[in-house]
Amino acid sequence: MFESSKSFHKLVGFSALSIAGSAAFFSVFGLSKLFAGAQFAVIIMAGSLEFGKLVAASFLYRYWDTINKLHKTYMTIATVILVLITSAGIFGFLSNAYQGATVGFEKESTALIYKEDRLEQLQDDKQFLKEELEAAVKELPENYRTAKRKLREEYQPKINQINTDMMSLKAEIGDLKIALVETGVEVGPAIYLARVFDSDVDTVVKFFIFILIFVFDPMAVIFVISYNHVLMNDGLEPSKPTKKKRKKRIDTKKMSDTLIKMINREPVSEDEVEEVVQVAEPKEVPQSRQGRKTQI
Repeated sequence: MFESSKSFHKLVGFSALSIAGSAAFFSVFGLSKLFAGAQFAVIIMAGSLEFGKLVAASFLYRYWDTINKLHKTYMTIATVILVLITSAGIFGFLSNAYQGATVGFEKESTALIYKEDRLEQLQDDKQFLKEELEAAVKELPENYRTAKRKLREEYQPKINQINTDMMSLKAEIGDLKIALVETGVEVGPAIYLARVFDSDVDTVVKFFIFILIFVFDPMAVIFVISYNHVLMNDGLEPSKPTKKKRKKRIDTKKMSDTLIKMINREPVSEDEVEEVVQVAEPKEVPQSRQGRKTQI
């Protein structure tokens, strides 16, 4: 898949840097939102802790067998606690982002419910005024036409005002429904998932945030340790098996010529002497063969 171990070495380092950097960003800003009263100080503190956590994980991997038990135990516990703090910061960041996307939606939904209730109340008031007018008119004799007209003139402005309010409310309700459709695009996937799992939106979003934080920061720490592992092994490819050297054939003619020269005390080179000595060295005889020779 990769041309050489060096490219994989860089890939592991880039993955460790990107995941750890993203986790640190989300965690630092999530914690700064949680402690908004000292936001800048919290960013400095959380950033230093994030960096220290990664260095601590690398240190433990490199020097696990050389540091004492107390040192090892404390750094391990501190690293695990920092992972939990980072996860809490990521949870705060993601939940804040979710709430920011749904605040407008919830606000418009509440306003829509209120206006629909108000419209229903106005319809009831209109119906009540009409019934009250009809009852008052029926109580008057048939020949009291002027009194009946005055009653209608007295009630009609109230009914007209209710009609005006109802028309205005219907227009506002229509605008709110359009705004809800536009706002719902941002939280549409969450709404769809809530319908799929037959649950409310908040529960589904909380579930997915927990899945993310359980994978995100631990994966960052594991990638940092993996990068250290690659560095300690120099990123080298597995060594290829070496070919067996062929045994050097003995040149008997050359060896005999060398021996004749030595007998005649003629000059001989060091290489020729060494070759004769190597051939003349006694080889190890197996135990079984030695036993046979002694028996003979």
